[in-house]
Amino acid sequence: MFSKACEYGIRASIYIGQQSADFGRRVGLKDIAAEIGSPEAFTAKVLQQLVRAQLVTSVKGPTGGFELTPEQLRTVTLRQIVVAIDGGAMLQGCALGLPQCSAKQPCPMHYQFLPIRDQLNELLRTHTIGELASKVHEGLGFLKQFN
Repeated sequence: MFSKACEYGIRASIYIGQQSADFGRRVGLKDIAAEIGSPEAFTAKVLQQLVRAQLVTSVKGPTGGFELTPEQLRTVTLRQIVVAIDGGAMLQGCALGLPQCSAKQPCPMHYQFLPIRDQLNELLRTHTIGELASKVHEGLGFLKQFN
């Protein structure tokens, strides 16, 4: 449903959030990529987008890395990450990608897709990275598959 970049961005943010909240530490690119199962170069590009959007903090230097401040943990939502990486078209647009789809000119899926799109928007708008990071901490969620 989301692009691979967006999936990695969400997982990276949750991992960074968990490390920031649980241990008060910054995390390096190599650790993030390994923990979420993403190539380093790709992860770096995704993190650049999140830093530019001020959803993740980057600190340079020997003790640097990526972190989420307590404020970011409380306020950054999944929707903000999705919009920063994939844009908002999926969250506002037509299920078939038609530019003029509306109640006046509905596509064949308009009325079936509208409530699903609204529920997705609500889900993404109401869940914060801090909340999801706590689920990982409590063992109620995982960021990569175990074989």
